[in-house]
Amino acid sequence: MARSRILLSLLLLPALLAAFLLSGPAVGDTATEHYVVDKGHSALLFKIKHLGVSYTHGRFNDFTGFFSVNDADLSKAKIEIDIASVSIDSNDAGRDEHLRKPDYFNCEKFPSITFESTSIAMASKGVYRVTGDFTLLGVTKEITFRMTKVGEGNDPWGGHRLGYEGQLLIKRSEYGMTTMLKGIGDNVHITLAVEGIRKDKNAAKKPAKKAEKK
Repeated sequence: MARSRILLSLLLLPALLAAFLLSGPAVGDTATEHYVVDKGHSALLFKIKHLGVSYTHGRFNDFTGFFSVNDADLSKAKIEIDIASVSIDSNDAGRDEHLRKPDYFNCEKFPSITFESTSIAMASKGVYRVTGDFTLLGVTKEITFRMTKVGEGNDPWGGHRLGYEGQLLIKRSEYGMTTMLKGIGDNVHITLAVEGIRKDKNAAKKPAKKAEKK
């Protein structure tokens, strides 16, 4: 009787193994999704102290970027942002013109500010610890900050969208920007809010009716 049970178990083993493997996708089968940043629904904001009594706020209006998502294998996750330094906007034309000169962003010599991730790890559900290379004025330094998933869903035009937001802090003096450190301050607080459109060739079989973007 015991031998019969052992034999029956051995005969059933391949079927049980196949059922287990087919019960759900393997981790390695999860595809990496690639997104292009929608500049019109994304933002690169900053603030810096002014005379120690308030913050001056601003933004960069021109930038490009992409990110790749794979929660099952974060080694395949990636984010890259390329900012046109000349697009700085602090709501004051005269100040912005000065900021574009060699005293600050030296836009003619350094037209781009970039970030490229080198690793992404899960900090908690929906929150990621992003490490990468931040380049300003030709100086590259490694920084780490957190990005939080805001949401995802389909849009009215047949695409799929995904959004994240994060805050980071840099010291501008570490990149060679030392003008008026006492008056303006050294710490620059940056908010990176990105909304991406998935690059999916099967997103829609036919174009949806055009709707007015808000």
